[in-house]
Order: sequence, then C-alpha cells, then structure tokens
Amino acid sequence: MTARTYGQFCGLARALEIIGERWSLLMIRDLLLGPKRFDELQQGLPKIPTSILSTRLNELERHGVVQRRVLSQLDAGVVYELTEYGNDLDQIVLQLGLWGARSLTEPAADDLFTLDAAILSLYTTFQPDAARGVRRAFELRYGDQMIVHAVVEDGAITAGEGTHPDPDLVIEPRGPVMLKLLNGELDATSALTCGAVAIKGEPAMLDLFTRLFHIPSAPSKVEGLLTH
Repeated sequence: MTARTYGQFCGLARALEIIGERWSLLMIRDLLLGPKRFDELQQGLPKIPTSILSTRLNELERHGVVQRRVLSQLDAGVVYELTEYGNDLDQIVLQLGLWGARSLTEPAADDLFTLDAAILSLYTTFQPDAARGVRRAFELRYGDQMIVHAVVEDGAITAGEGTHPDPDLVIEPRGPVMLKLLNGELDATSALTCGAVAIKGEPAMLDLFTRLFHIPSAPSKVEGLLTH
C-alpha cells in the first residue's frame, strides 16, 4: 500500500502522516499509561473495528512509534508499548487534550468515558503552579466500576487506577458533573449544596481539588467577518 502524504517538506506535515490517522492518537493516549495487549487496547476503544486497530498498530510500529514485546510471565503473550520516540509525545498529547477539553460540553448519550481517559484527564488538567508545596491524595469514584486516584507531591502528580490507602478526599460525582467543576462552571460549595457531588473528607479539600485540576476557559467566539 502506498503511504499517503501531504507532499510537504514540513515537520508538522510529517507528524500528521505518522499519527494523524483516525484512532492513532487515542491509541497512543492509552499506551502512555503502559503496555497493553491487543484485546486491552480494544477494550479501551470499543468502537474501533478490529481491522483498523490492527492496521493502525502496524503503521505506528513501522514508523517507530510503537513496538511489540513478548511477556516473560507464565501467561506469555505479546503487548504493544510506546518506543522512546513514541513516549516523546506525552506532553503533546496532554496539551492537545487540555486544548480540546476547553470545547467539551455535555456528553452525548453514547459517548464513552473510559478508565484510561479518566486517568489521563487528571494529568491533563493538573496545574503544577497551584500545587507547589501541596501534598494531598485524592480518590475519584465514578460508580463502583471505575475508581482512580491522584497523589499530588509538591507540584508533581502521580495518577492511576484503583483506590488510595489513605486519601485526603474521596469524590463521588453524581452524573457528568466533573467537567463543570474543572472548568469553573460549578464551584465546590454549590456542587456540595445541590448534591451534584458527594465527598468523604473536608469540604475545603474539594475547593483545593478544583484549583489543582482545572480547565481554562476557551476564548470567546467572534461572530462575523473581522475587519481592522
């Protein structure tokens, strides 16, 4: 198959030729959290056809972004993981995710919020400057089936799946309210008062959480033709 190109001698054009195909960046997003088997990637991207997943993995492997590795455990199998070159995309993916989050609205009925997306959203919205000198642990419970945690240590964050042994705050959103908390549409006090969020911990910790994890507002839209 002849590779599709933009016919441009440009780094951005080359980057889009490598990772700009449909689903590629979401696959890279999920692999940023660690190696995954084929079926694990498919589980995190349930709407991707099997043939497309296989094709995209082969393309990313050919470009040196993804590599395959055989596990040494008893249940030996093949996992896909990012190469050093692929891992260089981490901050690019997070910044692009934050840029896109500024345009998020209410989720559609069939929109999926996956475990990997939940974890990456913490890295994406984290505000290092607001976290200087802060040492706190948070646990978010999106129902009983999806629990993630974040540990903030003096301007740095580590997030992952599962509970935390000693969280300063446990947050249980009631419906798709986290976006409104993170973008400032709903403040912590109002969220607690109206019952949109249930917590275990001090209410002040929820206000701190919204300062540590924040989505800046997008610039206002300008209607019509601009003139000078």
